[in-house]
Amino acid sequence: MRAAALYSAAGSLLLTAVAAVPAGGATGGPVGADELRGTAVAAARAAARGVDFGACPDAQDMPGRMRCGTVTVPLDYTHPDGKQIRLTVSRVRATRKDPHDSKRQVPRQGALVYNPGGPGASGMYFPLVGFLPEWKRIAAAYDLVGYAPRGVGRSAPLSCEDPRTYFKGPAPAPTPPSESYKRKRVAEARAYAKGCARRAGGALRHYHSLNNARDLEVLRAALGERRLTFMGASYGTYFGALYATMFPGHVRRMVFDAAVNPDPEQVWYRNNLAQSAAFEDRWADFREWVARHDDVYGLGGTAREVQAAYERASARLAAEPAGGKVGPGQLQGAFLQAGYYDDYWPHRAHALSAYLKGDPEPLIEQAAPPAEGAEGSQAATEAENSSAVYTAVECNDAPWPTDWRVWDRDNTRLARTAPFETWDNVWTNLPCAFWPAPRQQPLDVRTGPGELPPTLILAAERDAAAPYQGALEMHRRLSGSVLVTERDAGTHGIAGGPNRCVNGHLEAYLLEGRLPVRRAACAPHPEPKPASPDDRAKRAGALRATP
Repeated sequence: MRAAALYSAAGSLLLTAVAAVPAGGATGGPVGADELRGTAVAAARAAARGVDFGACPDAQDMPGRMRCGTVTVPLDYTHPDGKQIRLTVSRVRATRKDPHDSKRQVPRQGALVYNPGGPGASGMYFPLVGFLPEWKRIAAAYDLVGYAPRGVGRSAPLSCEDPRTYFKGPAPAPTPPSESYKRKRVAEARAYAKGCARRAGGALRHYHSLNNARDLEVLRAALGERRLTFMGASYGTYFGALYATMFPGHVRRMVFDAAVNPDPEQVWYRNNLAQSAAFEDRWADFREWVARHDDVYGLGGTAREVQAAYERASARLAAEPAGGKVGPGQLQGAFLQAGYYDDYWPHRAHALSAYLKGDPEPLIEQAAPPAEGAEGSQAATEAENSSAVYTAVECNDAPWPTDWRVWDRDNTRLARTAPFETWDNVWTNLPCAFWPAPRQQPLDVRTGPGELPPTLILAAERDAAAPYQGALEMHRRLSGSVLVTERDAGTHGIAGGPNRCVNGHLEAYLLEGRLPVRRAACAPHPEPKPASPDDRAKRAGALRATP
């Protein structure tokens, strides 16, 4: 009886899902009929099974309210009865408690599924944001759901090299790179691409954004949600937009935070060129902030002088790595993070200042690879896995130039005006020039009037990792979307952050379905305050003195 009942429910959902397939899917291409039918089959099975939530694998690190489970999806959606993989999922149930009135219960609105981007990032810890004040109203109304996309963490993990060799020794970062250094990095990129194929085998071709969107549809069904409420950040906005294009009738509400450019011509080679140019502007923002606080850091009273201080540190690290661990490459990696998040600015500025004054410890603390041992081994495994998924998804998603001379020409030209991030971005993505798996053709993200419920796009005007032009393009392509901009700010991802205006729009949309009539703008959140070594010592002393 139970098996027959499940079969009946699955069959009913399958017919509904097949009927909901967009008409364009039957024409082939990236949204082929076989993949759509396979998605419908997988979603029907997932709806029948649900998610058996229980203790999380690393439960000792998580509050008891967070529960974990798995959802099964096909590796290849053209063969839904073929090899299956499991995606790990986490959830904290809606509290139903009004944070402003403990006696009042609020209605539950379903599940809010989140993806933090990457590609290669895990959302398993997302449900814990419900404990933060900025998220309590949303956590009252929604089950907060995170998951690890295919390839990430325990979700059929992908690997391209031995994690034990992932964290290299002190690395150079020559700008501009010499011809011999370029040849070395080209050889490394070829070897890395071969390593991905060797370690993943034929499965490698199935790690891409279209499958991530299909997985999201299966997850929706497994959670028992008739329509999806989703928030994607950064790369998560891209496959969220693919989902909106492929399954518009299954969307309830969607938030695109730090939207990337979904134009098929930009995915992903040209998007990376635009990103490198934007990082130069954000690097300038950081240097100008440091210069305004020269009385604290002593790195120079102009952005040019701060740049000179940074270059002195890089040259000194090339001659003698700090602690034997931090070379120019590690320095650049640490300061790249300051381009993502301005709350890093005081810490990075202090580390640079201390190093140039003879104290390397703050820089080693912030820039060195994890120490050896169990903790370092886990960090290496997670970092290598994240890098492998990033590479596989971006390389599989679209055609890339296969001639090194094209990369060299375009980036040599760009680096004349944007040297900070350009070459590092090249080395990160260069395996795509030699990728051994077939490429997808990017889907033309686009919805017409009435096809998709209204959606919310959030963007910081000076975001470097997701340049603002991407949010404008996303807004143009998703009919009925509304764009909220944080002016003169550059934090990568602004939902649930320090800007009350942004959070007000987010809450109004998720809790009430209410959006501004047209584009809206918020003033920037306050700049970070400088922190001197004396300030840090005083705070540490106060903490030690607290009973």
